[in-house]
Amino acid sequence: MMTIKSLNKWANAHTYYPLDLLRIALGVFFFLKGIQFISQTHMLTELIGPLKGYGGVMLAIHYIAPVHLVGGLLIAFGLLTRWALVAQIPILLGAILINFVGLMNWGNLLLALVILAVSVFFIFYGSGKHSVDYYLKMKM
Repeated sequence: MMTIKSLNKWANAHTYYPLDLLRIALGVFFFLKGIQFISQTHMLTELIGPLKGYGGVMLAIHYIAPVHLVGGLLIAFGLLTRWALVAQIPILLGAILINFVGLMNWGNLLLALVILAVSVFFIFYGSGKHSVDYYLKMKM
């Protein structure tokens, strides 16, 4: 618990608008991906196709879209950012795994790796000073 408080203090002392814009862009990206998965369910089932024999495909389909939608909104507003990003990590690891099990698509692999790196950064950095979390913390 003390580590999270010290990380929050450091992040609030070293916050910059470009990092907040990056967090908002990450949240919008996840939200748009959630909309894309809902509107194109057949594409999601094709992506998960190489993992069909391992079970849990329907569970994965019903996990990915809601986590992207709700998590994207939470990340964009800076509310429970770390928890929302922790929920995104299995999806991102699955996106990287699908590239190695199925057809290799370098663009998707690179995108998943970059988004994973940014997500891990914000798990440690937090939501920053210009977020709903910070606003609510100052009101209390």
